[in-house]
Amino acid sequence: MRMENVIGKARPEHTAPRKTGSAPPMSPQAIATTLLLPPLLLVLIALLGGLLAARRRPVVGIGIAVSCLLLLLLATPFVAGHLRASLEDGLPSPAGAPQAIVVLSGEVARATDRVEVGPLTLERMRTAAALHRRTGLPLLVTGGALGRGDPPIAALMARSFAEDFGVPVRWIEPGALDTRDNAELSAALLRREGIGTVHLVTHAWHMHRALDAFARTGLTAVPAVVRFDRVPDGQATDWIPRPDQLYVSWLALREWAGILVYRLRDGAVAGK
Repeated sequence: MRMENVIGKARPEHTAPRKTGSAPPMSPQAIATTLLLPPLLLVLIALLGGLLAARRRPVVGIGIAVSCLLLLLLATPFVAGHLRASLEDGLPSPAGAPQAIVVLSGEVARATDRVEVGPLTLERMRTAAALHRRTGLPLLVTGGALGRGDPPIAALMARSFAEDFGVPVRWIEPGALDTRDNAELSAALLRREGIGTVHLVTHAWHMHRALDAFARTGLTAVPAVVRFDRVPDGQATDWIPRPDQLYVSWLALREWAGILVYRLRDGAVAGK
C-alpha cells in the first residue's frame, strides 16, 4: 500500500520522457530557517564535530563527517528528486481496455476523535474520482486496518469518496496490509466479476512495485499515476538541504528496498 498533473490520461502520456524544471526561488529567510533549525542544524553541528574529532581520531571523525555529508545530500532537492525520478521512469503501457479502477490506499491521518484518510491517499482518490467521471468505470478501493482498533482504510476511502467526491465505490477490499496483498486480494475479488484489466491508481514512485505485484496475479493493470514531479536541473536552490526532501529520499529508498524484497521473495515478473 504502502509528485502540469497526470490524472488518468491516455497511456502514451504515462510513459512520456521526464523533463527537468526550475525550482521556485528561495528567500534568504527561507534558507536561514531551513539551515538554522533542527534537524539540519543538528546535522551541521555533528558535521563540525566530526571534522574536529578527525584530528585526534581520524577514523571516527571521518566516519561522522561522511555520514553527516551523506545525510545533508539526501536532504537536497537535487538528490531527493533524482532518487524519486529513478522510480518513475519506464512505466509500461499494457494493451487492453480497463473494466474497473483500482485505488491503492496510502496512509491515514489521526485526529483526537477519529481516523481519516491521509494526504497521499487523498491524492490517489482525487485522481481516481476524475478518472471515474471521465470513463464511468466502477471503483475498487483496497486497504486494511493500519492500527489496532482502526477501521480498514478501504472503508474510510469509500466513505470519503461518497461524502467528499460524490463518487460511489463498487467494491471494498478491507484486508490488504501491503502492496502484494492489495494486488492478490483485489485480483481475487475482480476475477469473480469477470474483470481482467484495470486502471491502477497510485503515485508514480510506487507504480513499478504495484504493477509487478498485480502482474504476478495475472491481472492486467494500466498505470493511472497521480502525477510526475519535476526532475531538478541542478540550480543553486536544488542543493540547499531541506527537511522535507529528506523524507522524499527516505520514501524513495524505502520503495527501492521494497522492490528488491518483492523480487527476491516472489521472483522476477515475466518480461523484466
